[in-house]
Amino acid sequence: MTTQRTEPAQNADERTMLEGWLDYHRATLALKCEGLTDEQLRTASVAPSELSLMGLVRHMAEVERSWFRRVFAGEDAGPIYYGEADPDGEFHPGEADTWKDAYETWQAEIAAARRSAAGHSLDERSRRRHHSHSEPCSLRWIHTHMIEEYARHNGHADLIREAIDGATGE
Repeated sequence: MTTQRTEPAQNADERTMLEGWLDYHRATLALKCEGLTDEQLRTASVAPSELSLMGLVRHMAEVERSWFRRVFAGEDAGPIYYGEADPDGEFHPGEADTWKDAYETWQAEIAAARRSAAGHSLDERSRRRHHSHSEPCSLRWIHTHMIEEYARHNGHADLIREAIDGATGE
């Protein structure tokens, strides 16, 4: 797999720019994971942290699912990796968990997120509210939040990747 990452146009309309930056950050996380083995992708960064690249990808699959499908579209889409027994299950990939499965699940959630947002105005309010918010939010807010979420975790991914094999950069 070779990830293509394109910086968004500097003079695009708002929707194109928001979607462009979100795709840019999605691709950045994929790039941080390229060329590593499943074992390396499951490797936690630095004790006591349990954060790994595979865990970040699984987390972002959950985040895509939560904001676009559950909150915005109002779907009854249950969790993928976590549950009562392990509320942070996405961050705890085991020996049997593979990059192929994590990547395919993440990409499926990205595709579902795109479908959920398609044809809706940035001003449209979500059908549900997030458990941490008192009211529904706009699709614009969700896009902006997702860019922030990816940007923050891409910073984590930079440090994890450097600890694994010394790779640095964009």
